Amino acid sequence: QVQLVESGGGLVQAGGSLRLSCAASGRTFSSYFMGWFRQAPGKERVFVAGIRWSGSSPAYADSVKGRFTISTDNDKNTLYLQMNSLKPEDTAIYYCAVGLRSYYRTYSPSEFGSWGQGTQVTVSS
Repeated sequence: QVQLVESGGGLVQAGGSLRLSCAASGRTFSSYFMGWFRQAPGKERVFVAGIRWSGSSPAYADSVKGRFTISTDNDKNTLYLQMNSLKPEDTAIYYCAVGLRSYYRTYSPSEFGSWGQGTQVTVSS
């Protein structure tokens, strides 16, 4: 059974940085697309960044492009999201998830599964 566990969230001032981690276990992810999503209070869950488990094909939402970097460490079975130049509008619960179909690159939350429990990121102004 696939298990994803996020960590690294917290409270940071605008302009600051955080690195989120997503520890993955349960099976091999080598052919799958991994994603980071976020959900602010009262809003839908939206795509933030995605990458193939191999580390190729990174993709970003326009709102975070140039500020966030997604990466994987296959030896540690961990997905990362480095977040720099944080803004108050980045405040949300951040989730990682794995694509439901192998070799399929997608940005829709409905096509991801095995969601982690989420980690809260709060950016103060």
